[in-house]
Amino acid sequence: MLRRPVLSALLLLLASTLAAQSNKYPATRRDTTADQYFGTRVPTPYGWMEDQNSPEVAQWVDSQNAATFHYLDGVALRGTFKDRLTVLWNYARVGVPSRPMRGGALFFTKNSGLQSQSPIYRMTPQSSQAQLVLDPNTLSPDGSTALSAWSVSPNGRYLAYGLSPGGSDWRELHVRDLTTGKDLPDTVHWAKFSDASWTNDGKGFFYSRFPTPPADQILTAAPLNQKVYYHVLGTPDSTDRLVFAVPDHPTWYAGGFVTEDGKYLILSYGNATDRNNLSYADLGDPMHPNVTPRVLPLFTAYDANYGVIGNLHNTLFVQTTNGAPKSRIVAVDPADPAPDKWRVVVPEGPDAIEGAVMAGGRIVVQDLSDVKSRLRIFSTEGRAIGEIPLPGIGSVGGLTARNDTPELYYGFTSFLRPGTVYRFDLISRKTSAFQAPKVAFNASAYETTQVFYPSRDGTKIPMFITAKKGTVLDGSHPTVLYAYGGFDINITPGFSPVVAVWLEHGGVYAVPNLRGGGEYGEAWHHAGMLEKKQNVFDDFIAAAEYLIKTGYTSSQHLAIHGYSNGGLLVGAVEDQRPDLFAAAYPGAGVMDMLRYQKFTAGAGWVSEYGSSDDSAQFNYLIRYSPVQNVKPGTCYPATIITTADHDDRVVPSHSYKFAAALQAAQSCDRPTLIRVDTKTSHGYMPTDKRIAELSDVWAFTGWNTGMR
Repeated sequence: MLRRPVLSALLLLLASTLAAQSNKYPATRRDTTADQYFGTRVPTPYGWMEDQNSPEVAQWVDSQNAATFHYLDGVALRGTFKDRLTVLWNYARVGVPSRPMRGGALFFTKNSGLQSQSPIYRMTPQSSQAQLVLDPNTLSPDGSTALSAWSVSPNGRYLAYGLSPGGSDWRELHVRDLTTGKDLPDTVHWAKFSDASWTNDGKGFFYSRFPTPPADQILTAAPLNQKVYYHVLGTPDSTDRLVFAVPDHPTWYAGGFVTEDGKYLILSYGNATDRNNLSYADLGDPMHPNVTPRVLPLFTAYDANYGVIGNLHNTLFVQTTNGAPKSRIVAVDPADPAPDKWRVVVPEGPDAIEGAVMAGGRIVVQDLSDVKSRLRIFSTEGRAIGEIPLPGIGSVGGLTARNDTPELYYGFTSFLRPGTVYRFDLISRKTSAFQAPKVAFNASAYETTQVFYPSRDGTKIPMFITAKKGTVLDGSHPTVLYAYGGFDINITPGFSPVVAVWLEHGGVYAVPNLRGGGEYGEAWHHAGMLEKKQNVFDDFIAAAEYLIKTGYTSSQHLAIHGYSNGGLLVGAVEDQRPDLFAAAYPGAGVMDMLRYQKFTAGAGWVSEYGSSDDSAQFNYLIRYSPVQNVKPGTCYPATIITTADHDDRVVPSHSYKFAAALQAAQSCDRPTLIRVDTKTSHGYMPTDKRIAELSDVWAFTGWNTGMR
């Protein structure tokens, strides 16, 4: 006779198995409508899902959520994952601090562990005790209002901060007087993709905003005609002065920042990831509060990436891909900015330059060498001074420094090392940790290795594989393959509590660095965009085949994960190779490549993807667009899709349509679920909701890859 604990475990396993096999989905209306593209008829059976204000869409979401949570209630791993993830998430961590004024206070965020959002703190040079400046957790009872931006005035007196309902990309800017702890009446509306950049006198700031959207299209209206304004403290935003606009290019973004010394306003504008234009204005010292600064061109050929990292008097130091696909740093006289007048300070090298800052009269350069970070120091004349020793092999992020202060702060992390902030003194050359974190995870039991595997065309692709030491390569291990592959974005090693939980349960975690990212400079990015996007999918498929061939896993134990552009990646690859994977997680993906440009920020991605409005680009988009390439009668991987009702970057109808198409086409008993969260967005979710969603996604993944 079975003992009670064993019997209970078997009953729970049986209940989970029955739940996993019960794939009855809510009814979904399928229309006979179609769009025409250059003589090609493309059915749009789920076009009605694009109306976010529709009661039918709301009812469909509710019924799908009910089905999803019914399934998840039967997954035995779910509670285990959530309990352990909550423990691992609960550790104090700080953001990289900044010092707005020479010799002034440090400002930084710090989360005690499970707070929904990280409060802002101030620490003066006279005290090691941090003082609370703003606690965003008090802004709304349910945590749905996100602190989306913050900036301290150079005199340290004012804090400008952005609030976003539901984490939307829209933000409302407010100002707090740090001497009284009270907010001023100032309110700036309809800012998006913008911080506040203060003038040095602390009397006002520059920011970017869009025209007021229609009331019923706040989360769907395309962001057109962004303009840069100047706000004077104590005045209504209706009187803010227009500083810069690009009326001939309504889809372009425009933003500005003030250099550390307050001398220049630097304006960047464009809508591509591989190029932009720069203009500038000399603000005077200080800027006259009633005079709009005169804007002059710097680089307007729209032929490369340009970014000002700082200045010394009348010399600008610019990081650019002009003549250097892996980037270089040049000194430029803004009065005579022609390329033949540039002085090269840091030449292009074998490794891509990710970024740079000016610190203590020097330039600190962040390189990426085979997807591993390195920090080098140069004089402003271009003399190599040396490297900053890092704690190990991993990723640097969030460099902050002042050109008049010999200190540098940076964050460092790896797959097995939680993010830690370090301070480097450029005089003593000593490094010290700034409030180091303590996590209840034994990283010494695991190891990360980097391999290089061939893609379909023979290109060598790097991949990090993290697993328990001594893992036997017998093909039996549940494995998550995660990637992004786009927009010149680098996917570098980083710690995640949910990956730690996965590893503790015997899982393997693999991250390939696909083309489309910027890990090896602009050539790597260009090899995975527009008509070459298929290279990204081929790289991902080849990564899966490598993991299977080398014995880390097998098809019945392999899952693929991706979010946003990575969600598109997962959707396209499970369309193309459904036989290769047991489970898939496409999170908030761009799934309808024929219509994405018609919603919110989509028009800004045309330079990356192309557009169905162009006949040549339509011909390659239709071949991989996830929604249009779902094939009825196919056994697809077990799939869980996530999106959010306030996602105004990748609108949720992308995920709705893909889920409906997969459910209608699925020919086997593997589940297709969609999980739609409320009062959250593309990039924001309170901690409790984040833990719940991650637990659901990873428990679903584990259950469908054989993890028990």
